[in-house]
Amino acid sequence: MLGVSRPERNEGPVSVTTTYTVNGMTCGHCASSVTEELSGVDGVTGVDVQLATGAVTVTSSRELTRDEVSAAVSEAGYELVG
Repeated sequence: MLGVSRPERNEGPVSVTTTYTVNGMTCGHCASSVTEELSGVDGVTGVDVQLATGAVTVTSSRELTRDEVSAAVSEAGYELVG
């Protein structure tokens, strides 16, 4: 009788990383505001803001909707591009 080999499944936490562009950020306070609001979204585990380009990289434990991200960015006083 032949044995069936099953691959091991990694059931560890999921990590999703997505980069967005935000208009209007010009200083460290801007970056802090956006980081604070995005960090409050359920599942967000990390936020990295690059002021020079407006790029905001969000790491989360689940897929975020664009509406969730846009609402957080708007709450901080800025606009999500695209």
